[in-house]
Amino acid sequence: DLADAARRLLAGKGVTVRVKDERALAKEGFGGIVGVGQGADHPPRLVELRYRPDGGSRSGGQAAGEVVLVGKGITFDSGGLSLKPADGMKTMKTDMSGAAAVIGVMSVLGDLDVKVPVTGYLASAENMPSGRATRPGDVLTMKNGRTVEVLNTDAEGRLVMADALALGAAAKPDAIVDVATLTGACMIALGTRYAGLMGNDEALVTELLEAAGDAGEPTWRLPLPPEYHKEIESDVADLKNVGDRYGGALVAGLFLQEFVDGRPWAHLDIAGPARTEADDGYLVKGSTGAAVRTLLSWLERRATG
Repeated sequence: DLADAARRLLAGKGVTVRVKDERALAKEGFGGIVGVGQGADHPPRLVELRYRPDGGSRSGGQAAGEVVLVGKGITFDSGGLSLKPADGMKTMKTDMSGAAAVIGVMSVLGDLDVKVPVTGYLASAENMPSGRATRPGDVLTMKNGRTVEVLNTDAEGRLVMADALALGAAAKPDAIVDVATLTGACMIALGTRYAGLMGNDEALVTELLEAAGDAGEPTWRLPLPPEYHKEIESDVADLKNVGDRYGGALVAGLFLQEFVDGRPWAHLDIAGPARTEADDGYLVKGSTGAAVRTLLSWLERRATG
């Protein structure tokens, strides 16, 4: 349904849409997406969205360097075999907010005449428990060949995102930005109004912070402490998908960083601001479209800068 929605929303918008189904994902080595989605009756998808601006622009400028956007598209998150409590599942139909944000951005790039080539990836699966589901202790082989020991199946977003990040990084873009309702830990740290921002490139992180300020979307920079990397080191694989309970948002960021191949990269954790429980200013109760305004502001700045 998410892939079909992307096709409908982007029709006539100058964006090509390609969808990899579960067979293509398995054949091409997307072990994270397949592993998360294999317990569900509704199979996983990877959706590629490609926007290429015209050579010129209304202002006469040339297209800027290529950008990759990656969105978390977990269409429902039960936690898998590491099952969430009932209250924790109530809002999990919006665990695809990162993917929705990427679709939203891509849908207006042509209308705004943004002179930046953008490729978007929606890493989509339903995380469900069943006899086919990934088990705690299983090891998955990711798109870039790295192996991951899954110790908690409810830390699934980073697994699907890692595959899409590895695919995006292989094209050697000038910048990669991912957006995801990734961790409850980010909400503990920053509450429900602020997005957490991490990255491996100072200039890129600064650009995004300034764009978020222009867009009116509260965003706070968080560190990627190398001394915390030991939390994701596994005895039986290259990595494990969780550390201990402390610093969970930072550990998740360190995990994602392992899949960007050193390309300039930033991560927006929108677990808090992706939805609101009441009307608040210009936000209406429910999903908020968090990060769409920030990313558009950033891309417009990048095109003119």
